[in-house]
Amino acid sequence: MSKNILKNLSLPAGKKNLLLHSCCAPCSGDIMKRLLDSNISYTVYFYNPNIHPHEEYLLRKEENMSFSIKYNIPFIDADYNPRTWFEMTKGMEMEPERGKRCSTCFDMRFVKTAEYASQNGFDIISSTLGISRWKDMNQINQSGIYAASKFQDIEYWTYNWRKENGSQRMIEVSKDESFYMQEYCGCVYSLRDTNTWREKNLRPTIEIGKKFYSHSEKDTTDN
Repeated sequence: MSKNILKNLSLPAGKKNLLLHSCCAPCSGDIMKRLLDSNISYTVYFYNPNIHPHEEYLLRKEENMSFSIKYNIPFIDADYNPRTWFEMTKGMEMEPERGKRCSTCFDMRFVKTAEYASQNGFDIISSTLGISRWKDMNQINQSGIYAASKFQDIEYWTYNWRKENGSQRMIEVSKDESFYMQEYCGCVYSLRDTNTWREKNLRPTIEIGKKFYSHSEKDTTDN
């Protein structure tokens, strides 16, 4: 684990209670620890109906939940409604990663997060998705700001979790915790495209639940 001294985080002025949308334990681990170390009041919100198949969804959720329990962090297990996700992304099946389908997916998850926040005493939301170097930070922030704008009392925190070597610390925490290493973004189309690339490059296709972080592994996390 990195021994660098990090600056304490602070919520935007006037905000006191954060609802943190989480996509998985690897992306969330270092962020969750930093929030704790900074004495920020927060709750983890797990809403990811894009994850496919259900076996993969359960692996990611249960690991994230276990990590939250370990550090006594409140964890909200939200609905798993893949049918709604498929309906919203209909016609976008061949969109590339970071394309319109991803924006629709982020919008869906963040609006649900903002709605829960508004109804349950939170005044700010954010997401761990932005720590992954495979993601477009601007795309994520745009969806977050859009979601928060639908509720008068909610703001989206656009903090750049990659600052101060955040992506590297994410890997270190994942190795220390031996987190499950997902090898594709999460949705069925990402799984399809990743396996298509692997087959073309004579690499084995993804085996759900088989790979875990260790100190000899390289980062492939993409949620």
